[in-house]
Amino acid sequence: MKTLRFILGDQLSHSISSLQGCDRNRDIILLAELAGEATYVRHHKQKIALVLSAMRHFAQGLEGEGYCVDYVRLEDKSNTGSFSGELKRAVSRHGADRIVVTEPGEWRVLEVMQSWEQDLGVPVEIMQDTRFLASRSEFEQWAHGRKSLRMEFFYREMRRKTGWLMDGDKPKGGRWNYDAENRKSLPRGLTLPERSQFKPDHITREVMDLVTTEFGGHFGEIESFDWPVTRQEALDTLAHFIRDCLPGFGDYQDAMKSGADFLFHSLLSPCLNLGLLDAREVCEAVLTAHDEGHAPLAATEGFLRQVLGWREFVRGFYWMHMPDYGASNFFEAKRPLPGFYWTANTPMNCLAQTVDATRRNAYAHHIQRLMITGNFALLAGIEPAQVEEWYLAVYADAYEWVELPNTHGMALFADGGLMASKPYAASGAYIKRMSDYCTDCAFDPKKRSGESACPFNYLYWSFLIRNEGRLRSNPRMGLSYRNLDRLEDDQRIRITLQADAFLDSLAGLGTLGSR
Repeated sequence: MKTLRFILGDQLSHSISSLQGCDRNRDIILLAELAGEATYVRHHKQKIALVLSAMRHFAQGLEGEGYCVDYVRLEDKSNTGSFSGELKRAVSRHGADRIVVTEPGEWRVLEVMQSWEQDLGVPVEIMQDTRFLASRSEFEQWAHGRKSLRMEFFYREMRRKTGWLMDGDKPKGGRWNYDAENRKSLPRGLTLPERSQFKPDHITREVMDLVTTEFGGHFGEIESFDWPVTRQEALDTLAHFIRDCLPGFGDYQDAMKSGADFLFHSLLSPCLNLGLLDAREVCEAVLTAHDEGHAPLAATEGFLRQVLGWREFVRGFYWMHMPDYGASNFFEAKRPLPGFYWTANTPMNCLAQTVDATRRNAYAHHIQRLMITGNFALLAGIEPAQVEEWYLAVYADAYEWVELPNTHGMALFADGGLMASKPYAASGAYIKRMSDYCTDCAFDPKKRSGESACPFNYLYWSFLIRNEGRLRSNPRMGLSYRNLDRLEDDQRIRITLQADAFLDSLAGLGTLGSR
């Protein structure tokens, strides 16, 4: 029996389940570069280059290990541009009797996979993706019967399961969560670590030229591409993070600074989401650093919470609520995405800095995403689907399983509280506290209204006023509404009118697509 083993572009792991039991003398491994996957949203040029270069390097590595690899390039004139089309051609080419594939990360791809057996007339085995620390069924068992799903409680179960940062049945240090210690602003003069950079080799250069030719109209810069594209480069990135960044990661993981795109962040999420790194090995490397006295407990716990807690929770949450999850719109938000999300052309310095960094790097860290671009979209009432498409398009680590819950549930509260216990709405005061963006901004974060007032301020109060019927009963919004109650009626009117005028002015800017 000849088996065709189809590996997707985000499954670049030698341990991927679809490779288990592979007969190197008979089985064929198929990888295909697909125009449809590059364009179902207009992905950042660096995202496309990252995936294609990593795929080509991975295929080269498999061939070097004696596997029989059928690799379909994007520029192949016979390339159909779709999963099903390329699988059908490969079955015909090789006379395959059976197809083996690992379950995909996205619902839309699973729907396609489930049609292959009938359409192609050969058995198709869809194997579990074992690269995650919690299986989909394990998450569903944990979630069954719970009135609400909260990451913190899932994270504690995962800590107990793995034994990581545990002293018997108790959390190491006596606390489950050191988040309160991980919110420091950057002190002046602090030396920041350099980012690991990888000079493109001939394979990556070839891919960059291809992306420029085929996807030149997509958002983002390509010339500065220096992401890790091989397993070894990913391991080097992990080692650099542990050595140079992890000790300061905990204190400053929520901080933002003009011109400092990476701070102490790991930059490991693209490697994890492609499969170049495994979540278990990343966590264990960080835990070893802590055990050896290289990283404080708060930094170690903060990183573990992101990978063992948040990443695993988001994945389970996504599969549990699909395919209808993205259809909700709790605040009935309908405004179009402003053009400055693509151009960075706005006098709001925090947004300009974040979008510009996104354009240059296909990256912004989690607080920039949540509390700058996400917070603005929440306060401004931008239609969730448009915001979600933007996040999916512009970031190198964005795949729907991780992007949709983070945007729809966390940033926009569009699911009405399925994922988060409250909207992450904040005024300019938060941005001033956690960054230096306000120093060079045209607006004053101390003013609620008036010509020079920070738009985040009057948008924040207007958001509370507009959604009072939806939010006042939320116990976690009590302080916000007590503060709102202190405003005089004329202040409310003034704030509301200015917010409405500002939002109406955004419509004139239009949404510029990926230009």
